[in-house]
Amino acid sequence: MQAEEWRSKAGPWARAVLPDGQELDVIVTGWTRTPDGQWWCQAEAIMPTRYEDADGHSRPAGAPTAITLAADRVAPVPGEDYSVVPRDGEIAGRQWLLEKLHQYGPDDPARRLHRRDCWQARLEHTRITTAEAAGLLGAPDVDVCEVCRPDRALRPATDRVRGLAAYREI
Repeated sequence: MQAEEWRSKAGPWARAVLPDGQELDVIVTGWTRTPDGQWWCQAEAIMPTRYEDADGHSRPAGAPTAITLAADRVAPVPGEDYSVVPRDGEIAGRQWLLEKLHQYGPDDPARRLHRRDCWQARLEHTRITTAEAAGLLGAPDVDVCEVCRPDRALRPATDRVRGLAAYREI
């Protein structure tokens, strides 16, 4: 496969500025929002390496190498489609899971709230938005997962909603 054909099948591509100022085209593999609110780009840089053929001959080659860059150090490449890149920690999307629980007693919770990537959400569940998840905190029929603790991340969103409601009452 020729280099241009391979390049067209990988991607989406973006232009990254490295800490020393060099620019490098990278393959974007994901976006992550950290608890402090900063976005990071997970990417693969094609770095030089040596490839050894079965007959023992060596030749130069390229190998994808995982790197992480601050989002403000990455620029889109015109014509690339970034809609397929996963976003972890995105506020606006359906980032929370509402798991349906088996109720053994009338006072048992009917649902459990999880972060989207929680491995404890094993049963039937629905993805919900941040606003919906924040609104469910403290509801008597909704339990909060003790493993992923979505309440810790949602507390600021709940406080903003309460603050906005208090502001509107003034």
